[in-house]
Amino acid sequence: MCQRKDGCKMPIQVYFFKVKTPLGDLPALASDRVIYYLGYRVEDARTFASRHHLALQPGEGPLAAPLSRALAAYFTGQTKDFSLPIQALGTPFQRLVWQALREIPYGQTASYQAIARAIGRPQACRAIGGANHHNPLSIIIPCHRVIRADGSLGGYGGGLAQKKYLLDLEQAGLEGSLAKPSEKGYDKA
Repeated sequence: MCQRKDGCKMPIQVYFFKVKTPLGDLPALASDRVIYYLGYRVEDARTFASRHHLALQPGEGPLAAPLSRALAAYFTGQTKDFSLPIQALGTPFQRLVWQALREIPYGQTASYQAIARAIGRPQACRAIGGANHHNPLSIIIPCHRVIRADGSLGGYGGGLAQKKYLLDLEQAGLEGSLAKPSEKGYDKA
């Protein structure tokens, strides 16, 4: 189902490229003006493009370098937020959830229940999890900051090891530590 404002009348040409990060090479989709997707698996990027009628073209395009620089700054602790041009394609409910996720401060977490309350849907905890699962802009829209009410990690589309890495990275950034999460006892298992 198309969730673009134009009703997907014409495919949008997007560049399909990978960005190097400590978590591996992350697939990304971007037009000349906005970033549509940043995730962990190539197949998920292709599925996203197909679902939203995005026509893939090789090459990096003009937003590849700014995205790469922004992620490098995030992973080295030089920035705590992103000011990239993005367009999160999803349902109105998903976009509402994703906006709430962007309000979670760097280095902090919120429960699915807290997000549900924040958007005025206190019974929608499972739906919050579903929206998190469909977040097309991993890291940029920080769904890794959402945890279970009991404090356990919950799920993460990139895997729990990556979620723990991101949370540890942000905690180290708050503490002013220059140590990488792996140097602070991060275990990939």
